[in-house]
Amino acid sequence: MALADLNHLSASAAYAKFLQCCGSRQWATGMAEGLPYGDAGELLQRARELWDSLSADDWLEAFAAHPRIGDLDSLPRKHADTAALASAEQAGAGAADNATQIALREGNADYERRFGYRYIVCATGKSAAQMLDILRQRLTHSPEEEIRIAAVEQAAITRLRLEKLL
Repeated sequence: MALADLNHLSASAAYAKFLQCCGSRQWATGMAEGLPYGDAGELLQRARELWDSLSADDWLEAFAAHPRIGDLDSLPRKHADTAALASAEQAGAGAADNATQIALREGNADYERRFGYRYIVCATGKSAAQMLDILRQRLTHSPEEEIRIAAVEQAAITRLRLEKLL
């Protein structure tokens, strides 16, 4: 989609496109309200500024819109709107051996018990083993530190998705 096409969408259609990039309704609303954008840089700057202005509850809403790392089976059922994006982003997890897939599943469960939300990592270009190593390291963080790290990862995912949208 060209930026000009995005700029000419109705507010509700633009909101739906933005929600595919980031699962925070507040963020998607703010992005739709910012139309039209003069160029991709302006759109990306607004995306980052909006993300940084959100509450932790908005961040958690965005995190919940993601499938668990390595849970590619749930994509068509639970995450239909973003299945193609998430599948491509998590390509490294799909190629993992059985032991790594099991360790990712167990690590995801440990992470959710510890922090109360899904493990978020910008998975593009990472192998399953790399994502597992990152997960294990992040389990050592304090809750305050970890939510900020997860928010930075979400911002990176959102930026990549916006770039793909355009």
